[in-house]
Amino acid sequence: MVHSFAFVLLFLLPSSAFASRHDHRQNHNHEHVSARQLPGSWFHRDDHPVRALFRRADATDGVAYPAVGSQEWKSAYPSQWGPPAKIPDTWAAALKAAIERKAIPDIPVAQVDKNAPDGGGTPAYPKEFDPNGPIVCSATYKCRIPGDIWDAPDGQLALSFDDGPTQASDELLDFLIANKQTATHFMIGSNLLDNPKQFLKTFSTNGDIAVHTWSHQYTTTLSNEQVVAELGWTMQLIHDSTGGRVPRYWRPPYGDSDCRTRAIAKEVFGLTTVIWNQDTADWSLASTPPGTTLAKINASMTEWLKTKSPGLVILEHETSSLSVQAFKAAYPVMKETQWKVVSLSQMFGNGTGYWNAADNLSPVKPVVNLVDATKANAGPVSSSSRPAASTPTGQVFNNNKNASPSSKPSPSPSAKSSATLQTVSPRTILLSLFFVSLFA
Repeated sequence: MVHSFAFVLLFLLPSSAFASRHDHRQNHNHEHVSARQLPGSWFHRDDHPVRALFRRADATDGVAYPAVGSQEWKSAYPSQWGPPAKIPDTWAAALKAAIERKAIPDIPVAQVDKNAPDGGGTPAYPKEFDPNGPIVCSATYKCRIPGDIWDAPDGQLALSFDDGPTQASDELLDFLIANKQTATHFMIGSNLLDNPKQFLKTFSTNGDIAVHTWSHQYTTTLSNEQVVAELGWTMQLIHDSTGGRVPRYWRPPYGDSDCRTRAIAKEVFGLTTVIWNQDTADWSLASTPPGTTLAKINASMTEWLKTKSPGLVILEHETSSLSVQAFKAAYPVMKETQWKVVSLSQMFGNGTGYWNAADNLSPVKPVVNLVDATKANAGPVSSSSRPAASTPTGQVFNNNKNASPSSKPSPSPSAKSSATLQTVSPRTILLSLFFVSLFA
């Protein structure tokens, strides 16, 4: 591997980002049900203050990846803003095995009627398939599948942000850092490729890095293979950009998931589906005309924060300065009203948002490929080479007619930086951000 700088760091932490479509055309108000606890971690948690002083130097899986932001890093992944057309053989085999053991429901791919009164934003099923019935159970239609996360425990607020990283992420991250607050960041693969500097900064806050698909499609309108591609390539990019970490959580774009798509996420990649029980519609603040206002969001937040049961999982975005301002205005109220504000991993995952690492600063257990990540709990997984081929090779399939390439309503400038290799110690993170800023 050729290094861009003579003084490059020993371990590279590659990260990729993809842009997402933000034309959320639905307001998801769902019934409240209790969320289920996720499985415990194989890590012994150590909360002693000395842990903050002496970071582990081996906070990666030991593999050197291309520098986050470099051309080598970016060229290893599919094109942005459309469902990837290829998946590695290991992913295809895992999908096939799940189908053969009947773990993936055989229900129709949803269709989007572009001539519908709602503007074509609601995926529809054949009339014999009830979207609210147990066979389909579409989250778009407010149907909740047991095991998915919609609500938080009483008195707790799961802080999360969708559609990053973007140029607006800097303002959000500065605020989170100043308040010593962590959050879960549901990232779009295409945005990650565009904004490596913001990704590295997000990772340095020790917040959860989670999956929001590759190109922000309605996942129920995609074929099985396309769902695997949208999830898998985003996970691969996160894995290769975080020292080998494999995320546990995903949130479907527009909250659009059903029994088929959530089963693919769970059975192939071990992902837990996260929806929400309150929606700020903050993504539309920057629309023309705006779909909401800061005053309306403030009023909604004030109302939601009055009742501690159920706990809150609020849909918020890091897509514009306005959406960040909406959160910054609400945060003091969250604290004043005695809500316990934590990330999803702190709330449900015993502190870990990854299958093979306790957090962003802890040692990483190597995995041979993404579909084996859930086995990390069972014992050592040997890996002497790069885990999964991060090139768009393997199974090829025809794109579903329903899936169309997404476009960015508010394009953010692509980062033109080339970050250096890094480990996940504070000094390394600072050096990486410094090199990125030099070449931005």
